[in-house]
Amino acid sequence: MTGTIVFDPLIPWSAFYAVMAVALATVLLAGLRGLSGWGLRMLAAAVIVAALAGPAYQEEERAALSDIVIMVEDRSASQSLSDRPAQTDAAAEDLAQRIAARDNTELRRITLADGEGDAGTELMTAIAEALAEEPRARIAGIIALTDGRLHDIDRAPDLPAPLHVLLTGRDGDWDRRLIVRNAPAFSIIGETVTLTLRVEDTGDVPPGLVMAPLDISIDGGEPQRVEVPIGQDLDVPVTLPHGGRNVLQFTLPMADGELTDRNNTALIQMNGVRDRLRVLLVSGEPHQGSRTWRNLLKSDSAVDLVHFTILRPPEKQDGVPVNELSLIAFPTRELFLEKIGDFDLIIFDRYKRRGILPSIYLENVANYVREGGAVLMATGPDFAGADSLYRSPLASIVPGEPTARVIDERYRPTVSELGQRHPVTADLGAGDTWGSWLRQIDVTAKSGDIVMEGKDGRPLLILDRVGEGRVALLASDHAWLWSRGYEGGGPQLELLRRLAHWMMKEPELEEEALWADATGQTMRIIRRSLGTDVGAVTVTTPSGETVEVPLAEVSPGRFEATWRGPEIGLYRLAEGDREAVIGLGPAAPREFEETIATGDIVDPVVASLRGGVLRLEDGVPGLRNVREGRPAAGRGWIGLTPRDAYETLNVTQIPLLPAWLVLLLASGFLLAGWLREGRR
Repeated sequence: MTGTIVFDPLIPWSAFYAVMAVALATVLLAGLRGLSGWGLRMLAAAVIVAALAGPAYQEEERAALSDIVIMVEDRSASQSLSDRPAQTDAAAEDLAQRIAARDNTELRRITLADGEGDAGTELMTAIAEALAEEPRARIAGIIALTDGRLHDIDRAPDLPAPLHVLLTGRDGDWDRRLIVRNAPAFSIIGETVTLTLRVEDTGDVPPGLVMAPLDISIDGGEPQRVEVPIGQDLDVPVTLPHGGRNVLQFTLPMADGELTDRNNTALIQMNGVRDRLRVLLVSGEPHQGSRTWRNLLKSDSAVDLVHFTILRPPEKQDGVPVNELSLIAFPTRELFLEKIGDFDLIIFDRYKRRGILPSIYLENVANYVREGGAVLMATGPDFAGADSLYRSPLASIVPGEPTARVIDERYRPTVSELGQRHPVTADLGAGDTWGSWLRQIDVTAKSGDIVMEGKDGRPLLILDRVGEGRVALLASDHAWLWSRGYEGGGPQLELLRRLAHWMMKEPELEEEALWADATGQTMRIIRRSLGTDVGAVTVTTPSGETVEVPLAEVSPGRFEATWRGPEIGLYRLAEGDREAVIGLGPAAPREFEETIATGDIVDPVVASLRGGVLRLEDGVPGLRNVREGRPAAGRGWIGLTPRDAYETLNVTQIPLLPAWLVLLLASGFLLAGWLREGRR
């Protein structure tokens, strides 16, 4: 129970001061004029002014409240290193017992895990949230058991009591990490791109360490080891082996005594892109489709086109002197012997044997395909005749044999059942809205995949693999009708683009492929296949565990599944003979970028209220009471500030000047002053 005098004025304080000023002026005027009762009038005015102030005696019934100590236990990933968990457990239990033994003190224990995604240790956020749930007037101290590697120091709250940081770890700890200084997101296939890496040692590093071994692997292949200097930027030239995603992994083997190897790996995912597509277009006699092919290829800025048309075949005799012709001689030797390997794609557009290309040149084209090249044959009536390219060494790579029949009838091209699963022709659109073609060369498929059909289901587009290369056979020369919008036209441009990219072995157009896309810790596994029976994908985690993930068919030929990886690192996927790799999250998470325990980061916040940073390696510090504003930490001890907080249970007010007393005193003083002045 406590008592005090309080004032509750009957009028606003501004009006009260005005009344007091008027009363004082009136009394002074009376005194200056020599009125004998001015003193009694002053007493009457004082009683009235005091009554207007509303004085009262207030009694409060209070209940003392306990002090609150907040203890944050850092259980983030970096706190799992070495014996830090044991240090944290022992210190937390010891402090909990000591605080429980203190009078009038409560403990709030908070466990801090890793932040969402790769946010790291959010210690200041955890303290701010804990303070928001407690009355600030009751906080006697804040204790954090951590390694000091926090990542939200900029969100430090305004502290009501001293903060003490008790560091885990050892003075003798040291660590080695691999840093990626520069890593582009993509690179042109065949060109060298430079990555910048750095190996750094921190902490109590053993003497004499100058070089470190570095393992380099691509797409999970066999690593190659090189020796690299420590503490210097290292430029690594890399040439991507294929298009699409390339996963490069750089790993430092764990050294003796090193704190952890979780920051010894750099996982870089780069997309390989082609600079330009080099195409050789060889046309036979001019026809309606020649310009269409040329326009389609020239409209793509990523295509370097070399186009030769046989305008003057050897058998043509028109009497025009050769020196008056403006035609360029066909550089057959240069194109088909010396520079054939410079082209990514060769297109024969209604070309037939004319004696211009000897058999040895065509044999060279066939070898070019077997060694990884690509040939697209857009055929016309000549393909069915005696001068057909099929009657040449190219027959060994052509997937369809002509029957010598040319069908000059209207028909509408359609995607075959197999073509609906093939990435080249899948999702091309509704075939019943496409325009008709008017000619088809009847062929018998020898090999490959029939992805489009023409008249009466005859093969129209056949795709085949020959050795390391690829061949496409289009059994019609009327694709140009689509580009002219005949009967509504059709997707000729998209079909040609997909054909070219499939022949260039672009990963997204592989008919048998396995890959995954990552979003945070979740991967979307995608399996494309021409078959209907696809097994579960075996996922191997960075720690070596295997998980079977079943797939579901989401569209013809495309199977998918979504799976969340339990840890950060490189995952290997396998289904049948298909394999893929993917990285989830950063190879070296933020928690492991810096692992040596330190108080440097949190020092400014601790020093604001004179708290302390002590190492648990030296023992758990004792607890002392300190007054607010005094040093709150010393050698072997930390201080808590008693708050003496209380809760008011009941309040009683007794007026010191009740109305009857004010009336009695004021009227008595006024009457006495009047009588005194009248008697005078």
